[in-house]
Amino acid sequence: MEQIKFVILFIMLLCFSACNEKDWLKETPLDFYSPDNSFNTTAQFQQSLNGLYDQVRNMIWNTNADLAMGYYCGTDFTFPGSDYPDAKLNNYSATVTPTWAPAQLMWTTVYLQIANANVILHRLDLPNKVGDADKTIIKGQALFFRAFAYRLLANLYGGVPLITEEIAAPRRDFVRATREEVYDQCRIDLEDAIGMLPDIENVKDGKISKQAAQHLLTEIYISLKMYPQAISSATNVITHNGMGLMNSRFGSGKTVPGDVYGDLFRVNNQNRSSGNTESIWVLQYDYLSAGSSYTVPMAREAIPYYWNAMVNAIAGGNVVAFTSITDAKCGRGIGAIQGTYFYFNTLWGNDFNNDIRNSKYNIIRDFRIDNPKAIGFGKWLVADGYLHPSDTIRRWYPFSTKVTRVGNFPVDSYLKDANGARITTALGEYELNTALANGSYRDEYMFRLAETYLLRAEAYLDNNQTDKAADDINMVRVRANATPVDASKVDIDYILDERLRELSYEELRIVTLTRLGKEVERTRKYNTTTGNRIFDYQNLWPIPYGEIEKNIDATLEQNPGY
Repeated sequence: MEQIKFVILFIMLLCFSACNEKDWLKETPLDFYSPDNSFNTTAQFQQSLNGLYDQVRNMIWNTNADLAMGYYCGTDFTFPGSDYPDAKLNNYSATVTPTWAPAQLMWTTVYLQIANANVILHRLDLPNKVGDADKTIIKGQALFFRAFAYRLLANLYGGVPLITEEIAAPRRDFVRATREEVYDQCRIDLEDAIGMLPDIENVKDGKISKQAAQHLLTEIYISLKMYPQAISSATNVITHNGMGLMNSRFGSGKTVPGDVYGDLFRVNNQNRSSGNTESIWVLQYDYLSAGSSYTVPMAREAIPYYWNAMVNAIAGGNVVAFTSITDAKCGRGIGAIQGTYFYFNTLWGNDFNNDIRNSKYNIIRDFRIDNPKAIGFGKWLVADGYLHPSDTIRRWYPFSTKVTRVGNFPVDSYLKDANGARITTALGEYELNTALANGSYRDEYMFRLAETYLLRAEAYLDNNQTDKAADDINMVRVRANATPVDASKVDIDYILDERLRELSYEELRIVTLTRLGKEVERTRKYNTTTGNRIFDYQNLWPIPYGEIEKNIDATLEQNPGY
């Protein structure tokens, strides 16, 4: 009888202990990552941070050519030499609509970065094995990336939904904050991050530092009309020990003909470890690394489609002026993004022949015809009058070497004969493998000290200190061997001109122009291709139709005009 009682009691205890169905059914992952075991150690959080770094590179380099065109084309800077299926920015007014693919792509990409930053920030506050020192640096970087993302959204779209918490379940009730509220969230994040991040001399190349956060905060302060704070933030970067503009030749190639501005963009010269005291934040690219398998596409998009430019043939008819793709001609361009006449000509004014940013090393305007079948073989295509006017749309315009390289391509990019010797054209230029001649194969600037000076100049201008604004602009101009500007000439358009001279293909031009509300005005004034086809309201991009349509539990307002 006692045994029966014991069995009944055991069964009852077993039932009561198993009645918590949630605990009984809960899985404990042992051989795969889940949200519960992916954010426990410093190494795991670092892997997530690496994802944020890579998302920025992907956003700038690899999201596809349509978005790359959206950064630059349909502005005062460039226009499409060839319309991609979705971008079609030669007709800005008809193309930039709520269903425009790049607007959706940018929105999705940036909000993914925000979501990932929010996950890191939330999980840092949960029990984990991360030490306090590591936790501080991780949080500072995550806050920086969230601010960087919201700055892009606010500049391009105006007010957007503010999400500062990890989202654990689907939501369809987003509403827009004001543009000022978004900027203010950026301010809060960056001010916090600055107290958590190491100084630039204490981080590895490519890592976010206190000075990178101060640089970005300068722009945010300007957007919030906090001009004295912007001046102070920029000054903290400019005066930091070890920061300075590069004013003499340096790095790889410093012994070959060229200039210091060109040195800034030569391979292996972007990082502080190369002696470059001007770099603040450099996106890292490791050729042949599986973790960095893509490169900035501007080499392909912005170099002309020169290898199909035609000239008169000796035997009659036409032949190509250049027989192959070569390292001297910067690789395999397709002429998708062409600089405006304003950028290549008017912008330089009286300093056209003095400003080293427009030197023959940095903007190449002519090459010798290398096809022996051409009437002009060995002569200059442009200077000697052999260029066909019909080729100036896509096949021929000046080469901006900032976006690629002249020579010094990776060794496996070169074509070789049976003996392993490099194949050359009739004029001795090395031929390239077309599949490997599309990229810059180098690290790329995101923030550079020259821009910090120009941001501080903007803050000084807005603070009615035009003399100091001129001083900052002239720090950049003197390095470029350009004539110093008088304070009486400085206004926001002059600063935008100087940004274009100094930062072409570095700053995302559309992001700067929309921030300042100058996209429509300057595109109409300086872009003869797009300028007569842009509406008054297009100083902002449209909120993507797909986001509005699926947000069924609240109203996500569209920007006026769209």
